[in-house]
Amino acid sequence: MKLHELQPAVGSRQSKKRLGRGNGSGLGKTSGKGQKGQKARSGGGVRPGFEGGQMPLVRRIPKRGFANIFAKQYTTINVDELSVFEEGTEITAEFLKEIGFINKINDGLKVLGDGELDVKLTVKAKKFTKAAREKIENAGGTAEEI
Repeated sequence: MKLHELQPAVGSRQSKKRLGRGNGSGLGKTSGKGQKGQKARSGGGVRPGFEGGQMPLVRRIPKRGFANIFAKQYTTINVDELSVFEEGTEITAEFLKEIGFINKINDGLKVLGDGELDVKLTVKAKKFTKAAREKIENAGGTAEEI
């Protein structure tokens, strides 16, 4: 098969409806829009969610909660995930992103204390939980807040 021989699968392509081309076409006169009314007009129709003037569902439902637009969103990692690194490795958010360990840095890296750590590491992050800091230091490493 050559590039010029490529064709779409049979039945996957359909010609568009040609509206308003005479009664013989089956879509002449009103072009499939019926007689009069809002939907028959040019630019006619209603926006999504419009309920004919009735109070829309999205406005009838009570609102709850509060979203803090100033909240920091940290990328989290547990200490047991750090045990895969060699002894003496300096771990930063940039290093973890570079090797594909994390996808986004967001507002910084936060180290959580789930699991065990038995490798001596230097971990540099924005935040540490008490348990995480304890486990890193018990393993002989250092936990530095940036």
